[in-house]
Amino acid sequence: MKRFKLWLTLTVLMTSLGVRVDAHDIAVENDDGVTIYYVWTNDGTELAVSYRGDKSNTYKDEYTGEVVIPSTVIYNNERYSVTSIGTDAFYDCEGLTSVTIPNSVTDIGSSAFNYCTGLTYVNIPNNVTSIGGSAFSGCTGLTSINIPNSVTSIGGLAFRGCTSLTSINIPNSVTTIGNSAFDGCTNMSTVEYHCQEIGSWFSDNSSITEVIIGDEVINIGDYAFSGWKGLTSISLPNSVISISRNAFYNCTGLTSITIPNSVTSIGYAAFSGCI
Repeated sequence: MKRFKLWLTLTVLMTSLGVRVDAHDIAVENDDGVTIYYVWTNDGTELAVSYRGDKSNTYKDEYTGEVVIPSTVIYNNERYSVTSIGTDAFYDCEGLTSVTIPNSVTDIGSSAFNYCTGLTYVNIPNNVTSIGGSAFSGCTGLTSINIPNSVTSIGGLAFRGCTSLTSINIPNSVTTIGNSAFDGCTNMSTVEYHCQEIGSWFSDNSSITEVIIGDEVINIGDYAFSGWKGLTSISLPNSVISISRNAFYNCTGLTSITIPNSVTSIGYAAFSGCI
């Protein structure tokens, strides 16, 4: 009894200090022989995919090759749903080549696949609503990615440095995109918008030559296309009602733009530097 009380006291103390008492909570081997590490969420009723050890860099490449994440896990004769990819879950797993995420997952945590340089394929299922900051940052092997209509938020730097990405489609479900979400995607040639507001989510965009703006776009935000020197023409749909300040600042290659009659306001220096 005393030993139990001492263990409980230490657990509470370490938790209050922000120290992780355990590493991953459980490890379960899939039918294909791949072991996946999990932590409990939602008061121990659900699971999030995690890393092995007490820190994301305790073990190197704990995930390699193809990983298929199950929608449910049986542990101690109980079945639990896998509902999220936790923070740093696959961080720096350079040997990871593909990940299949089940429809049960609704959230992809911050830095979940950060620096997975060997990752060439990942599916984002239709139930995912948020992609965390730096979630796919440094995934230089990704050539394409589909963002489903269920996603409402994309964190800052989410796809930073994904140098092999050539195009991206931003659906109308997305309402929030963090700063520099696509920073350094230097091979991006096409971007397609179907969200309500276009903000300054890219930088270093000289490679982008084609922009497709859907009828869902209402506002062209501050610095939305600032410095897009490879852009030569753009046509705004009738849904757009405002163009914010510096929206097309320093687009030196822009020779043609179609502005519909629906636009009621154009911000300061919206086209400054477009020579």
